[in-house]
Amino acid sequence: MRVEGDTVARNYAEALFELAQREGAAAEYGAALDEVASLVGDVPQLRQFLETPRIERSEKTRILKETLGDRIPTNVLNFLLLVLQKGRQRRLGAMAIAYRDLLNDSTGRAHVEVSVARPVGPEEEAEITRHLSTILGREAIPHFRVEPGLLGGIAFRSGDTIFDGSVRRRLQRMRQRLLAADVSTT
Repeated sequence: MRVEGDTVARNYAEALFELAQREGAAAEYGAALDEVASLVGDVPQLRQFLETPRIERSEKTRILKETLGDRIPTNVLNFLLLVLQKGRQRRLGAMAIAYRDLLNDSTGRAHVEVSVARPVGPEEEAEITRHLSTILGREAIPHFRVEPGLLGGIAFRSGDTIFDGSVRRRLQRMRQRLLAADVSTT
């Protein structure tokens, strides 16, 4: 899942990723950034605390150091403090996504959103994963979502690549061809 059009988030993620690679801790830094971004996204009080201008930045810094200081790598904490200092805390989720994209690119993996009409079993998941890896030319990490409206078939998205082989899409194309067909009776 790429962060399109968010240059700020991408730039911050690239800076942290470069540091993480130098430290040999790219996965660890990514996990810590994901954890913090999830907390901020899932706990409205934390998000409000970080984003409200009524609370002094020094107070926010103190709280972050106290609560995260022993839970995440020092460089990730320093990164978060820099994000806070620059007033970019609203972009934290996008930064985490951009970082994950960089990590996946560097390890040859691709996260793929897979939509299916019905739940699939482990054997089908493995088969779909193999096919996606072949199509994409890298290790596919599928994220399955059941969408009964597809009627059947499969649709997937990875970055800019979209494939819709669903029955719903096939019926839509057939309808378009029928409507566009010249059926004059001369």
